[in-house]
Amino acid sequence: MPPRSTGSTRLPGDPVRHPLFARCYARLSVAAEHRAGLGGLRDRLLAGLSGRVIEIGAGNGLNFDHYPGAVSEVVAIEPERTLRGLAREAALRAEVPVDVVPGAAEALPVKSEAFDAAVVSLVLCSVRDVPRALGELRRVLRPGGEVRFLEHGLGGGRAMTFTQRALDRTVWPPLAGGCHLSRDPVAALRDAGFALGPYRRLFLPEKGPRLPVSYCVLGTAWRPGAPDGPP
Repeated sequence: MPPRSTGSTRLPGDPVRHPLFARCYARLSVAAEHRAGLGGLRDRLLAGLSGRVIEIGAGNGLNFDHYPGAVSEVVAIEPERTLRGLAREAALRAEVPVDVVPGAAEALPVKSEAFDAAVVSLVLCSVRDVPRALGELRRVLRPGGEVRFLEHGLGGGRAMTFTQRALDRTVWPPLAGGCHLSRDPVAALRDAGFALGPYRRLFLPEKGPRLPVSYCVLGTAWRPGAPDGPP
């Protein structure tokens, strides 16, 4: 197995700092792997990937165990210090080389057109500037590069969407580390110039009450510009 880095890159300061939320998220996310079926969704999200991959908002590194062996390297960007430390521990256990580095989605600390694929997993809800972050994603992907996404966002009927938007205007972002409930990740990717591939809307958890965070989408998109992408 190639040598694995746990992220020696240093940037001044931390782009994001939510220590209390980070500790709560780390516990809840591990529980959700089995109870909400997230582990199986991560397998589907990452299946078939190969080459160099950039993961935006890696959190505590729960995706790392699910990358297939054809992936030559994962560069995992995580702005929050507590979660980044947990991700570095997860990188040591991963079966593929993972380099965990600090950075913000709106200003990725990597070269242009340097990656074959990108992964965004439960992160577009919390970035500060979605169009700018997706513009950065286009910059760092090679032409024809693939985006895999698993995101939550706007969903349900009028009462639920009203609730999501009301929470976004009031208590939810401060309590949930900047998360927003009413964003539309599919529309955001389309508006950023990505070519959408197949995607599926689903609920988390699959069974049980529908919560404001339950409305998710799993899918694929491409940076246009190469014959292996969609027309």
